[in-house]
Amino acid sequence: MRIGLVLSEAASGLRRNASMVVSVVLVTFISLTFVGTAALLQLQIGQMKNYWYDRAQVAVYLCTAVSTTAGCTDGEATDEQQAAIQQQLESETLAPFIDEFYFEDHEQAYENFQEQFAGTPAADYVTPEVLNETFWVNLVEPSQSAVLVESLAGMAGVEQVVDQRSYLDQIFDVLNAASYTAIAIASIMLVAAALLIATTIRLSAFSRRRELGIMRLVGASNRFIQTPFILEGVFAGLIGSLLAGGAVVAVVEFFVQGYLADNLSFTFVDLTDALIVVPLLILVGVLLAAVSAGVAITRYLKV
Repeated sequence: MRIGLVLSEAASGLRRNASMVVSVVLVTFISLTFVGTAALLQLQIGQMKNYWYDRAQVAVYLCTAVSTTAGCTDGEATDEQQAAIQQQLESETLAPFIDEFYFEDHEQAYENFQEQFAGTPAADYVTPEVLNETFWVNLVEPSQSAVLVESLAGMAGVEQVVDQRSYLDQIFDVLNAASYTAIAIASIMLVAAALLIATTIRLSAFSRRRELGIMRLVGASNRFIQTPFILEGVFAGLIGSLLAGGAVVAVVEFFVQGYLADNLSFTFVDLTDALIVVPLLILVGVLLAAVSAGVAITRYLKV
């Protein structure tokens, strides 16, 4: 196969269908940007889970004078009840599951509340007495929190036992929904890109149908006929995927590592993660274009 002739035919096709090629590039760029963003979001969710789940605590809230739960009918937890709860945490039954725990009294809870909600109306109306005294427990294995809940939930003076991971699950469910939405949108746009590539190749082949017929009559192989058209699609897909890769890297560098990392305290995906995603985007873009073009040109391989 003469490489120079094949490349010349591909370049000729790109010039004839320049507007369609630009459309393919743009659709591929946008769809793969969504794919890359969704992939990075999944990596971010994984990192956040590893970071926060290991730090999630179990809160043992003691009864206050205003508690209305069934276990708090006698009012605020007494010193004896508090001591009994601490003794249970230090018992041979629970000690193997607990890494460490500490007690937060009314005043400490009030200080933390004021710091967290400073400048809001709630900070002006809440008093120390209405805030629960709490045992904060760090587990050796956070997934074993059910053992602690079952052991302490029914004790006198305990209002409720809360695994903080339940709050995190709600946040991660929202993030996963956003990620899946991005993947769904990207999938639809990838289908649109594939159809647009196929249409572009068919138009290019139709405009050269007489040339293709002559090439078949003089014995040109199917590969020789197919290759210029496939190269047209691959070129458009490659440009679009490179633009998408550049957009993903730019988002990570300037928005995630620049803005978000400076304003939020937890870890984020970095350029290393972005550089893992970019080759996958290029591979998807090239394969999508090659397959779409190959299928589109098949009907013109017979005289």
